[in-house]
This record gives sequence, structure tokens and C-alpha cells, in this order.
Amino acid sequence: MTTLLTQNAKMRPRKMEVQVSYPKDKEMDRIVGLHVFGNLYDLDPKLATDIEYLKAVVLKAVEIAKMTLVEQKAWQFGGKKGGVSVIALVTESHFALHTWNEYKYASIDIYTCGEHSDPHAAFNYVIQALKPKRHQVFYANRSSE
Repeated sequence: MTTLLTQNAKMRPRKMEVQVSYPKDKEMDRIVGLHVFGNLYDLDPKLATDIEYLKAVVLKAVEIAKMTLVEQKAWQFGGKKGGVSVIALVTESHFALHTWNEYKYASIDIYTCGEHSDPHAAFNYVIQALKPKRHQVFYANRSSE
């Protein structure tokens, strides 16, 4: 069970319990997709701003996850809060990585609907490649039922 903070009408934080479920092997035939996403904190600024390195990391993660690349795009944004965004369109859905310079932070979003793709492996590879001091990972079963 994961605890999230939400706000009520009076704008006071309160805790809300959210049920998180993970797919079981027997259920894999009915899963339309699996969504793995998370946050990376305290990144090395040199890695988090190196657009060529980040593009290579995403391409390798796509390969490791057994996804089929359709196209990859990347953008670098300047300024104090600038960063890099790398998006990979894959046959199975998408992979997005966004970094913010000022916060030494990145977000990852991997959504797959392929029977043989492994978004967990892709997420784990990005963690190894970017070496955050801490990270969070979340899962969502994107089933049709």
C-alpha cells in the first residue's frame, strides 16, 4: 500500500491510502499494458544535462526492455530550470525521460503493451546509468478489464 498526500477543500494536506497491485504471471494474458514510472533525485548535473548521453541511455533501455523503436526525439532547454527531454515512440507505446537542471531531478515514464516487453528492466537500466542518490518507482496495470 502506498501513501500519498492530497489536499481537501480547505487546502489542508491529508493522507489517502492507494491500493497498488502488481500483475501475476497467470494474469499476463489479459494485460493490455504495464506502466512503470518514477522519480530520480540528486542526479549528477553532468549526466542530467548531457543530451547525447541521455539519448543513448533511452535507446539502450528500449533495447533491454525488448521494445521496438519507431522514433526518438530529444530537446535541450536552457535557463535556470532547463533540462533535457528524450521521448521514444515504440511499437508497444512510449518511453519518456525528462530532467531538470536546477533540481538535479528526472522523471521517467515507460508504458508498454507488448507481451514480451519489460518496462521494469528499462527502468532499472536507467537507474544504473544515471546513478541517482535515491529514486521512486510506481507501477500501474493498464488492463482492459
